Amino acid sequence: MTWTASELAALSASESLELSAGSDGDAWVEVGFVLVDGALFVRAFRGPGSRWFQAASNHHRGRLRVASLSRAVAFAADGEGAAEIDEAYRAKYGAASLVTTAPARAATLRITPA
Repeated sequence: MTWTASELAALSASESLELSAGSDGDAWVEVGFVLVDGALFVRAFRGPGSRWFQAASNHHRGRLRVASLSRAVAFAADGEGAAEIDEAYRAKYGAASLVTTAPARAATLRITPA
């Protein structure tokens, strides 16, 4: 599945989003994100050891909330296009973005509608 135009508009207008991994939907984390060519990416600045990254990687499914958008999503590790993702983070959050380090790059997830 791909994001709809209205979903992309909601994402584009937001600085961060909330994610929940698994089916219980109890634990939410707020994270920064970027869109690259219509694809949604998040990174854990603490790297692969981050609890939310591990939960998302283990469950592969969860929920996303941003603005008025709430939907089921799928998580997949995706290290492709690391330089483009880095640049998107720098453009959105500034040159000192915490998620352009090697550990953060190793904790990159692509989020798709489920």
